[in-house]
Order: sequence, then structure tokens, then C-alpha cells
Amino acid sequence: MKIALITENSQAAKNGIIHDALTTVAEPLGHEVFNYGMYSADDTASLTYIMNGLLAGILLNAKAADFVVTGCGTGMGSMLACNAMPGVFCGLVIDPTDAFLFGQINDGNAISMPYAKGFGWAAELNLQDVYRKLFDGERGLGYPKERAEIMRTNRGILKDLKAASCHDMLTVLKTVDQDLLRAAIAGEKFAEYFYANSQDDEISAYLKSVSAERALA
Repeated sequence: MKIALITENSQAAKNGIIHDALTTVAEPLGHEVFNYGMYSADDTASLTYIMNGLLAGILLNAKAADFVVTGCGTGMGSMLACNAMPGVFCGLVIDPTDAFLFGQINDGNAISMPYAKGFGWAAELNLQDVYRKLFDGERGLGYPKERAEIMRTNRGILKDLKAASCHDMLTVLKTVDQDLLRAAIAGEKFAEYFYANSQDDEISAYLKSVSAERALA
């Protein structure tokens, strides 16, 4: 699984802690982690929680990532922004129990975590435990087990509902504020990671054209 990490500006100083916890758990399980930043509070490219959602939508819809780990101060803003995107199903995860239940019941493709609220002593241990519950073993098995089938059915209904209520991602990219889009993909490692992993030629081509316009400006 390709896991993308996205950190917004208010919590950028914690990117190293989050990245270390994520790689410590995910890489031994055979997953790849791609750190899209922000890498520090001093980064030239600054991500807001709204940009977190837009970037998550780009990565997941282009299949450059299979799962997104993001967050903000409370985790709520990034969750809302992610869920505004087509094909993104993001849960607010605070502790390992949240992670387990989200993975087994909802089986979404993104989580948002609070990196200010409740982020204190031994926070990195909580992060590691959350990631273990998410990435070690099969997700979507249901909990409790006797409700697994109805949960699977409901996930399908929710997916269909979102598809009916959202534009496709390319339409989103073409109609969203283009300055916001350019800022969301301006990260230091975006081009290196995204274009090597994207499986959607139309999304890739459009983003290259947007970046080229910025370079000419």
C-alpha cells in the first residue's frame, strides 16, 4: 500500500514526529510512505487544512496513493476538507480504538488526526498504536462480526451516494480556485512523488499545465 502523509501549516513542526511514527509501523508491514509535507513551519509552500483535503483528493483519485494520513490542530478541519472531495472517505481518528473501528466498519481511505488537541506526553506512542490498528492486517472485516455484511452493504451505498453528489476529480481541479490548486501542489516533493505514482494521465497532465502557468507568471 502507498501511504501519503500530509501535514498542514499549524502543525508542520510535528511532521518529523508523525513521519517517524508512521514509517516505524508501516514500512516493516510492507507499505510505502510518501511524505508530502509540510516538513517544517518554515517551508516556502504552506498548506492549510483546506489544501490538505484538495491534495488528498488528487492523490487518491489519481491512485498515486492508496491511503492518506493527514490532520490539523483538532483533526476536524482536515477531515471536512477531505470528505468534500470525490472518492475520499476520511475518518476522524484520535486513538487506536477509533482506528480499529474505522478500519473494520467504514474501511475508508484517509484519516485525519488532532495534532494539537491532546498531543502531549508519549504522543508518538499513540500514533504508532493508531497506525498498527490501521495497517496491520485486513481492513473491512466488520465489527462486530455478525454485522459485517450490512456494514459492507452500507459502504457500497455510501460510495454510490458520494459519486452521485460529487463532480469527478478532474472537473473539481478545473473549477476550483486555481491559485488554491497551485498552492496545494507547490510542495517540495510533490512533483517527484506524484508524477512517478499517478495512474491518471488526465489529472497528471492538467496539474503539469497548472504548474507550468505558475512558472511563467
